[in-house]
Amino acid sequence: MSIGSFLKLVEIQTKVASMIPFLLGTMFTLYRYDNFKPENFIIMFVSLLSFDMATTAINNYYDYKKATRTKEDSYRKTNIIGRDNLKESTVVGIIITLVLIAIVFGAILTVKTDVVVLLIGAISFATGVLYTFGPIPLSRMPLGEMFSGFFMGFIILFLSIYIHIFDSNIVVIGFQNGILNVSVNVVEVIYMFLISIPAVGGIANIMLANNTCDLEEDIINKRYTLPYYIGRNSALGLFKALYYIGYLAIIAMVILKIAPVAVLLVLLTIIPVNKHINMFYEKQVKSETFVLGVKNFLIMNGALLLIMIIVNILSIFF
Repeated sequence: MSIGSFLKLVEIQTKVASMIPFLLGTMFTLYRYDNFKPENFIIMFVSLLSFDMATTAINNYYDYKKATRTKEDSYRKTNIIGRDNLKESTVVGIIITLVLIAIVFGAILTVKTDVVVLLIGAISFATGVLYTFGPIPLSRMPLGEMFSGFFMGFIILFLSIYIHIFDSNIVVIGFQNGILNVSVNVVEVIYMFLISIPAVGGIANIMLANNTCDLEEDIINKRYTLPYYIGRNSALGLFKALYYIGYLAIIAMVILKIAPVAVLLVLLTIIPVNKHINMFYEKQVKSETFVLGVKNFLIMNGALLLIMIIVNILSIFF
């Protein structure tokens, strides 16, 4: 398999959806907690990227096998496995390798931190697999937007902060004399969730845009996603609301002093984001307007990440 085919199989361009929350969490760790553990950062990066690539490869393999069973010739030709004539055994080998890399580096990260990382990592691992695989994948249910937004937007960001401050008693799990004790610094976790809201909403909207564009086709294929249950108009309303909630979260971060005043500059992105919202309202076509959800995620969260990087760099010199 060529490098090009591998990158297409794992859809490397989509990994930005997991990398931005990861980097955002890192930047907020530097700003709010003044802490950074390079080894933990690298280990989580490798584990996260490997697992993200593995789940995408599983999804492509699962869809290809399903098309083969149902004799969908057109899909087999457009799927990367069929288009590039990839051997199924090679694809399976790559998936297994990526999963093993993710597990090994996840285990190393657990050893270097604590059991909280293991538990959250295991739940995320199971959710990631169930999201794309199984008799009824989560991505084909009305829960898809919620799971993708929560796990990719919040859980990744939470872990990217936690691996640097695991010894700060944010979350403590103990087991003694048959009693399980769990203590959580609720205020700090709420703050972390607030920081993640722009990413949570942006990622959820990528899937919402996809499902809204595919609504009629999904109904024919008996794939009942969120837009099927709430209707197209409500789906469009939710699409808009999630972005506005993200902007309100940014204002709240500044008011609560968990983010620098400079992040208010992100509010300027409401101009292109709102333009894209209006364009999506006018037309929901996969080949033309689905990409608007991706663009809005990159514009809003990319601006937030860039500002946090600049703020942290400036803090070093001033």
